[in-house]
Amino acid sequence: MPNDGAITGFMRQDVVAEALAGLLMPRKTLPPKLFYDEAGSRLFRDITELPEYYLTRTELGLLQTLIPEVTAAMPANAVLVEYGACDESKAEFLLRARDSSGAPVCAAYVPIDVAVEGLERARARLAKSHPRLRVSVLATDFTNPVRLPSEFAGMPRLGFLPGSTIGNFEPAEAQRLLVQLRETLASRARMLIGVDLRKDPAVLIPAYNDKAGVTAAFNLNLLVRLNREADADFDLNAFSHRAIWNPTDSRIEMHLISRREQVVHVAGRTVRFAANETIHTENSYKYALEDFVTLANSAAWRGCKVWTDNGGLFSVHLLEAE
Repeated sequence: MPNDGAITGFMRQDVVAEALAGLLMPRKTLPPKLFYDEAGSRLFRDITELPEYYLTRTELGLLQTLIPEVTAAMPANAVLVEYGACDESKAEFLLRARDSSGAPVCAAYVPIDVAVEGLERARARLAKSHPRLRVSVLATDFTNPVRLPSEFAGMPRLGFLPGSTIGNFEPAEAQRLLVQLRETLASRARMLIGVDLRKDPAVLIPAYNDKAGVTAAFNLNLLVRLNREADADFDLNAFSHRAIWNPTDSRIEMHLISRREQVVHVAGRTVRFAANETIHTENSYKYALEDFVTLANSAAWRGCKVWTDNGGLFSVHLLEAE
């Protein structure tokens, strides 16, 4: 039977603290972890199905082909640890994998995410689809140190960070995160990680600024959340979504643009905006293959194998902890 792991939640006071920390800076920011309330998670699922958003369908295609190679290299009775697991759709490729004897390669699954509602729904689905799988959900921010449940001590560990989530971090932050994940997963663990590749801005920008406006709604939902959870009074009509390509830093940037000079209140604090001032809400770094390998090596991960699609849009890396 699935194990009922504890859920800790992303508390309202955390939302307030994160929001004020960014909005009171000279250059205003909001952390992308705040995207994923229930509405934000739903909007993101809609984004993954858009024709402009190549990332998800390309990664899914790669996972279909590479999983046999990954699982053949894994010891039996492994625990799959997925970071940023708003649902189990990508983990399913690994959870369904069987070894040569027909036994599941992954005996346990630890999904980690700040979206509590999504984790609860995933646990309910897994109880039906994989009744013998040991599941322990962790509703927490995986950018902080995470301690895995003690019941999985001694089991081989496979970390899973899909969706080019690593691209949301500044390179130095990404290096620190990879070090932290290696320490959590322990020596000889493996990590399967999706990494988006640098490409023509004509392909990149529409993926973050679709014609239907779904990404704009996703970005603006940050302000909806702050109005609800941080006693803010943002006027959504006074802000607009913008996605730009920064070639110097090799990243897509998402911003919310103030349409006019205005004053907003957040948790009793006054936040002033000039006309056209932005809130920087997300970065999505795009890597050359050799640059990501260098980054992983700097965090004491050794590259075992890398897969890319025929169009060179996306990559999936199998790493091993040194």
